[in-house]
Amino acid sequence: MTLLAVVSRLIRNTVFKYETVAFVIALLFLYSFVFHRDSLRSVFNRARVSVQNSRLNALPNGRVSGQVAAAGSLSSDRNGKNSGPKQWELRKDNVAVYSIQGRRPRMEDRYDFVHDKNHSGVAMYGIFDGHGGAFAADFTEKLLSQSVMARVLQALLKEGKANHSQILIEEILSLDEKFLTVARSNNDVAGTTALVALLSGNELTVANVGDSRGVMCDHEGRTVPLSFDHKPHLPQERKRIKKAGGFITFNGVWRVAGILATSRAIGDYPLKDRKFVVADPDIQTFDLSECKPQFLILASDGLWDAFSNEEAVMYVKERLDEPHFGAKSIVLQAYYRGSLDNITVMVLNFKAGAAAGNANEKQKDEGEI
Repeated sequence: MTLLAVVSRLIRNTVFKYETVAFVIALLFLYSFVFHRDSLRSVFNRARVSVQNSRLNALPNGRVSGQVAAAGSLSSDRNGKNSGPKQWELRKDNVAVYSIQGRRPRMEDRYDFVHDKNHSGVAMYGIFDGHGGAFAADFTEKLLSQSVMARVLQALLKEGKANHSQILIEEILSLDEKFLTVARSNNDVAGTTALVALLSGNELTVANVGDSRGVMCDHEGRTVPLSFDHKPHLPQERKRIKKAGGFITFNGVWRVAGILATSRAIGDYPLKDRKFVVADPDIQTFDLSECKPQFLILASDGLWDAFSNEEAVMYVKERLDEPHFGAKSIVLQAYYRGSLDNITVMVLNFKAGAAAGNANEKQKDEGEI
């Protein structure tokens, strides 16, 4: 047998065997994953964002206020590439927001705020912490403030006053039903918390669904809770879940049916259909003429995994003079303390608002002279 025949037989018996081809493909995949991991991740992320955008493009336009203004990272490597978690920041008037993706593979927190809509003197602030994808948080961020503010303005025009508590309850539940219809048709299991503060004059109304949380620092520096977390192990929540035929489990965190760490949410249609999870908001009202607040903090649970209410108030109080009213500092501190979640903090600085108001009055008086 010639050498050529031997080589030919060797190639037929080894190179073209199924096992050899599969082994080579596996090696190529492993090589691509190790040396081109960032490129592959970028491709998949673009595909995921494209799908989410196609869903959102089907929603009505006319969003009241914008998303985060700028994105970056906490640090860069030697080649100038971003190596830290992605971060977003925004400051407008007396409101500052700072947000980081943290140690999670994707960013699912969203926020929204509307100032003095149509010169009505009404403002609305919201934090939405998504889970199972960002679709529910995107949906809520885009539509909730729009529907709530429309109802408030309509009531003011017709009756001269608005029942903020009733409007918030009705619009949150209505939005949940609308989202569930879309989610079922897309087989999307995403959900989100909703923490909303509606401010009109000295009346502050806070609606909460889930475990995002708000706190207030009053004029004496005391901590005033604006909301209370909806956790599965709490007696009222546990009783409701069991009455619906559900159960809760503990594997380091209490979860509804072993899945969800919050007992109330917008979305989560598989659990919502069985009434294990509900979207009923808790409502708290405050008279700011009595509280005389220095500032409010609204934040996703990524902050509260690292800070107590009192710690957060004390920390921000000492940093109100910073460009972001302490929002940036406390987010980064929560990250450095080991918080594993997305972290978003909104600070509403009443001191800055009062200063701006006094400056405007001074300019007005000087102009009249």
